[in-house]
Amino acid sequence: MKVDLYSEEEILKACKKNKREFQEILYRRYAKKMYGICMSYAGIRDVAQDILQESFIKIFKKIKDFNMDGSLEGWVRRIVVNTAIDHLRKEKRSHSFISEEMDFDNNSEAAFGYENLKTKDILEQVSKLPDGARIVFNLYAIDGFTHKEIAQKLNISEGTSKSQFSRARKLLMTWLNKLSA
Repeated sequence: MKVDLYSEEEILKACKKNKREFQEILYRRYAKKMYGICMSYAGIRDVAQDILQESFIKIFKKIKDFNMDGSLEGWVRRIVVNTAIDHLRKEKRSHSFISEEMDFDNNSEAAFGYENLKTKDILEQVSKLPDGARIVFNLYAIDGFTHKEIAQKLNISEGTSKSQFSRARKLLMTWLNKLSA
């Protein structure tokens, strides 16, 4: 099945008419990229797969409401991110954050040979962050939410969001410096 044969508009129109073959095209076009997003939030394959499935169920239920304000991919991504956050909130896992006492490398702000690192290596390091810090990092650095929005979504203070992002960034820099050395 050729997923690139159809424009977003054609896929959207057909999905709004509940045409299963076009729902499959939509899924195949975006599932791999959206699974990566789910993994970045969940950190566990089974949970990421659950979030992806739940997201596409929502997408197909809500697709009639989408009116091409922006890209279809952006709309799908927004649903996936919100579903991931909702899923993690429902799990009521206690999200572990980075403590102030955690030891950071003093040179963590300096950029060493990052150009030699692959995206896969960087994402692997992000996945090692404690759950709460990883979620804040993803929401802010990757998905572009403000700290105020993150605080509201995660029921934490804006200050906690800012400090967790800062600590996550410093910890990542330390780890990436060690990888690139």
